[in-house]
Amino acid sequence: VLKESKRAVNSILVDDDDEDEEDVERVSWSGEPVGSISWSVKETASSIRSGSEQSFPKIDTTPSLSKQGSGYSLSSLFKGNLHVFVHCFLAFSDTSSRTYAPELRKPKSDGKDKLLLLDEAVAVYDGNVITAVLIFLKKSLSKEILFRELMARDVALRHYVHYLKEMGEQKLLLMHYKEHLNIKDESRRRDFLKSCLSLPFSQDDATHVQDHYTLLERQIIIEASDKKAVAEIFKKFPRKASILNMPIITTLYYSCFYHYGESEGTFSSPSNIRKTFRISEKQYILTALGARAKLKSWFDVDSLFNTKNWLGYTKKRSPIGFHRVVDILHKNSAPVQVLQEYVNLIDNPDLKLGGALKYKCHDIVINTYRDLKDRQQLIVYREKLERDSPEYRKIQELLNNVQIRWKN
Repeated sequence: VLKESKRAVNSILVDDDDEDEEDVERVSWSGEPVGSISWSVKETASSIRSGSEQSFPKIDTTPSLSKQGSGYSLSSLFKGNLHVFVHCFLAFSDTSSRTYAPELRKPKSDGKDKLLLLDEAVAVYDGNVITAVLIFLKKSLSKEILFRELMARDVALRHYVHYLKEMGEQKLLLMHYKEHLNIKDESRRRDFLKSCLSLPFSQDDATHVQDHYTLLERQIIIEASDKKAVAEIFKKFPRKASILNMPIITTLYYSCFYHYGESEGTFSSPSNIRKTFRISEKQYILTALGARAKLKSWFDVDSLFNTKNWLGYTKKRSPIGFHRVVDILHKNSAPVQVLQEYVNLIDNPDLKLGGALKYKCHDIVINTYRDLKDRQQLIVYREKLERDSPEYRKIQELLNNVQIRWKN
C-alpha cells in the first residue's frame, strides 16, 4: 500500500531539476504569483471543495504497515515535494467529506496527525506550505484547540496571525482575546492577555488589549497590597469587594476613595491611573468628586475645582457644569453651606434658581428674586419660611425698602 501511495504521488510530482525554475516567477491562471498567501488560500480551498477524486489519483488508504516498520517519516517520504504532500493530505483529510459510523468515535490520532503535518511544514520553513496547512487546520479544528496549539508554536502562530491580517479576519483575533473570560485565575488571565499583545489587532483593538493587560497587572499589585493594609481608612470603611477584574472607572473610583493624595509614582495613585489610561479631565473630575463626596471630604472637593489665574487669584472652574456638581453633592448629603457655594457658581440663571429652590438655598433664592425685582415671588417664597427665621426677616426688609423699584 505504501508503494502504491508513493507511485501515486510520484505520478503528479513536478520536475525539481528544472534549471529555470528559480529564475522565473510562476503565476497561476488568475495572474497571481504562485506561492502567495492569496494563491495558497484559493488553491487549498479549491482542492478541498473539488475532492480527492478530481485532484489526485485514487489511493487505497487502508493502513497495512505500522509506523515503526515503515521506516519513513513525513519529511523523509516527501522530502523536496512537501507542497505535493500537503495537497494530498488536505484532500484526503477533508473533514467535511469523511464520515464515521454513529457508534464509532473519530480517531484520537486524527488531530495529532494534523498537528504533525504543521510541525513538518514548520521544520522545512516553507511559508506557503505553513499557510496552506494553517488554512486546513482552521477549517478542521475548533478555534480553542487551534489557538491553544499555536500558542506553543511561535513560527506557526506568526504565520497564522499574518494570514488573518492579510485576509481581514480580525474577528477571529477578537474571539481569541475573549477567551480570557473563561480563565478564573487572575495570574493566568494576566499571562494570557500578555500573550495577546503580539497579535496583529487593529490599532484601536490593540490599544484596548494593552490597556486591559496593564489594568489587570496593576489591579493584582494593588489587591495584594490592600489585603494587608492597616491604614485608618480601611478600618473605617472596610472593602466590600476585590478590585480584581473591575472596569477602569471603578478602579479609578477605588483609587480616589482609598489612595487619594498618593504621589504619582505609585501604581495606586489616582493621578498615575489617570495618566496611564488617558482618562479625560471630565471623567476624572466626575469620579473623584463622587469618591471624595462619599467620604464627606469637602476640602478635597474644593481642591478639585480650585484654579489660579496668572495674577495668583483662586477661582473655581468645572469641566462638567456646576449644576451637575451640586446634584452629586446633594446625593452625598452635603451640608447647605457647601451646596449653596456651588449653586451660586452655576452660570445659567434659570438653572441656578432651580437648584436653589430644589435644595433650599434660601439666600440665593431671595437674592435672585431681588435682582429680578420680582416682589410677588418674594412674597410667595416668604410664606414657605418659618416666621422670625433670618431668611423671613431678610425678605421682610427687602419688601419694606422703598428704594427698590419693583416690577410688580
